[in-house]
Amino acid sequence: MPVDVTIEAGIATVTLNRPEAMNSIDPEMRAQLQDTWRMIGDNDEIMVAIITGAGDRAFCTGSDLKKTMPTADESFARQMFWTGDSHMVAGLAALNKPVIAAINGYAVAGGLEIVLACDIRVAADTAQFGLSEVRVGSMPGAAGTQQLPRMINRATAMKMLLTGDRIGAQEALRAGLVSDVVAPAELILLANQIARRIADNAPLSVRAVKMLAQRATDIPLEHGMWMERLAFGLLRNTEDRVEGRVAFKEKRKPAYKGQ
Repeated sequence: MPVDVTIEAGIATVTLNRPEAMNSIDPEMRAQLQDTWRMIGDNDEIMVAIITGAGDRAFCTGSDLKKTMPTADESFARQMFWTGDSHMVAGLAALNKPVIAAINGYAVAGGLEIVLACDIRVAADTAQFGLSEVRVGSMPGAAGTQQLPRMINRATAMKMLLTGDRIGAQEALRAGLVSDVVAPAELILLANQIARRIADNAPLSVRAVKMLAQRATDIPLEHGMWMERLAFGLLRNTEDRVEGRVAFKEKRKPAYKGQ
């Protein structure tokens, strides 16, 4: 299968599994990823997800150009309104659960757009990042032109978008594209440590924080503060908020139920 999914102790690990093709996205992988995002969203046992690539060369290099050439009967209208082709990255971005990208190598084109749709991004020091579509007569089509300038300084974003040039892990760290850079052997360990700390928190609180943070750059501060106050009020009388305070008082680990 082009996508492997394992679930353990509330953490789903999604591995893009086409290392022989630099984990590029063929039609089968695209369809499986859409199903995977729906499964993660619907499974109440999953608190957080990690996405990584198989092998040590690539996280994902975008669409497999050998298998995704346009055909005469594949109109844009059919992709948008019938097959839902554009939903692969949109479905990931819409998840109400935190997603961590563990970037183990090349993350270019659609691969970087997957990374940009994640909430936390950690990288191996061998990772490379780029939006190379202009080099093959195309352009980013899954929010790359919108997300990258929002996440890093505009000068670096525009240089990457217009030249198709890649940046390395250390430059990505300086630009704010990733939060941590570690040796390849430590990458999945770090991602799991972060995921575990998230999964141990109150589920409703985590989802509320993600929802508000995702919208923070799109609405005026006044509106954002009003939404935050409303979410705080909704959480105030939940069982988990009471449990968190009781557990703190009793110096024990809280047993959250998502209620």
